[in-house]
Amino acid sequence: MYKAFSTALLVGGLALILFGINASKSLGSDISRLFTGNPTDKTIWFLVGGIVIGVIGLVGLVRNTRSTP
Repeated sequence: MYKAFSTALLVGGLALILFGINASKSLGSDISRLFTGNPTDKTIWFLVGGIVIGVIGLVGLVRNTRSTP
């Protein structure tokens, strides 16, 4: 069960990263980048959230395989 949860977190993190990449290529993000030099907050949250959740899932998978005899 723990391995399935960690895998789900890893897949969810990767999905959020993909959403963030797609959001960074949007018209709204281009306009925001034109005026502020930064992409939209939505893009940043997708990327940061995806990285954090993906790392948690990956650590859970590595820790689970190491502790199993």
